[in-house]
Amino acid sequence: MRALVAAAAFFGIFQEFAGADVLRVNADRLNRRIAELAEIGGTAEGGVHRPAFCLDDVKAREKVIAWMKEAGLEIRMDAAANIIGRLPGTDPRLPALMAGSHLDTVPHGGRYDGAAGVLAAVECVRVLGENGRTTRHPVEVVIFTDEEGGTVGSSALVGDVTPKALDAPTSSGTTVREGIVFLGGDPGRLQEAVRRPASIAAYLELHIEQGGVLASKGIPIGIVEGIVGIRRWTVAVEGTANHAGTTPMDIRRDALVAASRFVLDVWRVVTAKPGRQVGTVGQIRVEPGAPNVIPGRAVLTLELRDLEEARIQCLFEEIREAARTIEGETGVSFSFAPLGDAARPAMMDPAIREAIAAAAKELGFPAISLPSGAGHDAQNMARVAPAGMIFVPSRGGISHSPREFTAPADLVAGADVLLATLLALDARR
Repeated sequence: MRALVAAAAFFGIFQEFAGADVLRVNADRLNRRIAELAEIGGTAEGGVHRPAFCLDDVKAREKVIAWMKEAGLEIRMDAAANIIGRLPGTDPRLPALMAGSHLDTVPHGGRYDGAAGVLAAVECVRVLGENGRTTRHPVEVVIFTDEEGGTVGSSALVGDVTPKALDAPTSSGTTVREGIVFLGGDPGRLQEAVRRPASIAAYLELHIEQGGVLASKGIPIGIVEGIVGIRRWTVAVEGTANHAGTTPMDIRRDALVAASRFVLDVWRVVTAKPGRQVGTVGQIRVEPGAPNVIPGRAVLTLELRDLEEARIQCLFEEIREAARTIEGETGVSFSFAPLGDAARPAMMDPAIREAIAAAAKELGFPAISLPSGAGHDAQNMARVAPAGMIFVPSRGGISHSPREFTAPADLVAGADVLLATLLALDARR
């Protein structure tokens, strides 16, 4: 129901909403629960090791389900093992306002990535009940399955989980298919998890930034413009392996020398144009890998990210042309093969971004707009519903690490903005 978040007359409606008593989340309870949840899978370094489909993933879900029930949510699990809590609204004809994130972590990760968004959403519903506020729309809080391993749960909601993805290995030592069964889902009935666009009025996700922009500027709220697309390639460089002592320098076809030039060209191409695009060569393997043999083959990875698919393709074409130049000057050959499935860019809904901005302003929190350089469940949800994301600062830009930290006040600010945005969207006529 995209009319719910159409831009027309939004600010007048928000002002009408703001004239009522402004609700705030319970700061102590929210931060206490962040700490309590972090004990499940907690590590000696202060981080959290809770990969999807492990026993601690189950324990974390059970604990949060108990908190969801305390908030008055009706709980169900879908075929993808997503947990969905629902608070009925006063108008059963209206689609749901959905908020949430995930509870699984990367191996030896932090306590905020994913969990902050789930617990903030639960807290919003709890505060509504404590203050006797009833929404017109149903409100749903979702815990997505295995976000870190490939946004499995949200992919299932949009009908985009392939057999190949189900058979992929996970950090917990199972396949995704086995993991879903372990959590209580049914991978043979994933079609039943698919949500119709008409069933979701809007999707909101609070998340730590996982970058350093907000922290460096001292700004507590980020309004996400969109989530970048990601494309990856395997790049093979074929030269000639030969004796390192008897082959003159001027006749060598050294694959590693060519690969090194390629890495520098990736940097040059990506940084030559204004914008926030990024490019990375994250892996390189050299063959045969002996100290007395000229490298005959090098295999690299290339990753490009940007909010515009066309820009990613343009960068790739320029990088491939740079590789052709290297071929002509060194005598090696380059080949490119797509690596994995491409993640498409997802722009956040403009009217929801306006709603977040208005909520932050009304609550007195400075805010800026910025892109998300990392993937999130909102990237999938934007395919079936208007979607928006709220970022809160990550100290030092650190994430996926035991050193991941978001100040308690910043987390509370984000949760307050989430609550105000939900109420403003619900107040739309």
